[in-house]
Amino acid sequence: MTQNASPGGWTPLPISVLTGFLGSGKTTLLTKLLVHPAMAKTAVIINEFGEIGLDDLLVQGELLNHVDPAGQTQFVKMNSGCLCCTVRGDLEVALRDLYLKRVRGQVPEFVRVVIETTGLADPAPILHTLIDDPVLAAYYRLDGVVATVDAVNADAQLDAQFESVKQIAVADRLVLTKTDIADPAKVAALRARLAAINPAAPVIVAVQGQVDPALLFDAGLYNPETKTADVRRWLAEEAYAAKKDHDHAHDHGHDHGHDHAHDHDHDHGHGHVHHDVNRHDDRIRAHCLVVAEPMEWDVVAGWLGSLAQSRGADLLRMKGLVNVAGEDQPVVVHGVQHLFHPPARLPAWPDADRRSKFVFITRDVPRADLEKTLAAFQTDAAKRAALVR
Repeated sequence: MTQNASPGGWTPLPISVLTGFLGSGKTTLLTKLLVHPAMAKTAVIINEFGEIGLDDLLVQGELLNHVDPAGQTQFVKMNSGCLCCTVRGDLEVALRDLYLKRVRGQVPEFVRVVIETTGLADPAPILHTLIDDPVLAAYYRLDGVVATVDAVNADAQLDAQFESVKQIAVADRLVLTKTDIADPAKVAALRARLAAINPAAPVIVAVQGQVDPALLFDAGLYNPETKTADVRRWLAEEAYAAKKDHDHAHDHGHDHGHDHAHDHDHDHGHGHVHHDVNRHDDRIRAHCLVVAEPMEWDVVAGWLGSLAQSRGADLLRMKGLVNVAGEDQPVVVHGVQHLFHPPARLPAWPDADRRSKFVFITRDVPRADLEKTLAAFQTDAAKRAALVR
């Protein structure tokens, strides 16, 4: 049914996806990160389209050597000890090629990969590549998504471009840039807006691109310091629960009838929600579902599969910790839109809490819809069990 989180003791190399809208400071952040000692032995992949100038990425402005300069992928070794790889073709092929070059000693032995996306990119296809390819899964693991957010222009971008909303919604870490030149009141309002879109993602302020890498990376399930899975940090279900409590308090204290895309959804029983058409993020919802009793794996798989098939485009990010009936070990699941990573069995529970927990960031999917579909699969499973008895 499941695979172990770290089969055979080998932990695949971590991949972080760096995304963010045009002009939000991705490249500035990356250039500053690459001179940090903690970022030595990092392979950087620039996932762009068309011709790309590498000058912005070369911290010292010097190339030490070129490999395959005429191909679809160009590798550039930099003074920092990092490796830059510019991809104009297939990211999947480039990642495999990069790993094989590492094994053969053709490139430095990197220990981490950072993929920078184009500013207009929906990060989901890159995440799909990392989730869906079994060969890549043997080499790499998704560590997390880092999204840069322009404190000056993000408000207008979120209204105008849904891609910018998705970048924030799927992120594990948010980096707020240009706060030194932004109006403090606008920054405070933007922070509240980011928390409504993605309550579990910490917001880190970068000044002139300067950020401690420890705040951005090692955001995945695997904790390299303890060499074990850190489920509480990865799932961060407390943030969703806190948001739900805040939303209900806000709802009862403000009888306006308007919708802020909160967990209670304001659908008034009519199956539709009123939105401000000028705010794309009013369609984004963050939910945490908790199931007290152990769950049959067929129910979990059927439920998530059904959601992926019927609402896949609107399931922006999902993470879960499952108490599977008959299993002593917990199982983690996570997915992006219609694709789910193969479930992984952890060696032990993180604490005494044995409840199953699922966190979702969705577009136009009310909490009630998630609960209703889960209840349907649970009812069907109970009927089948009764027939067997």
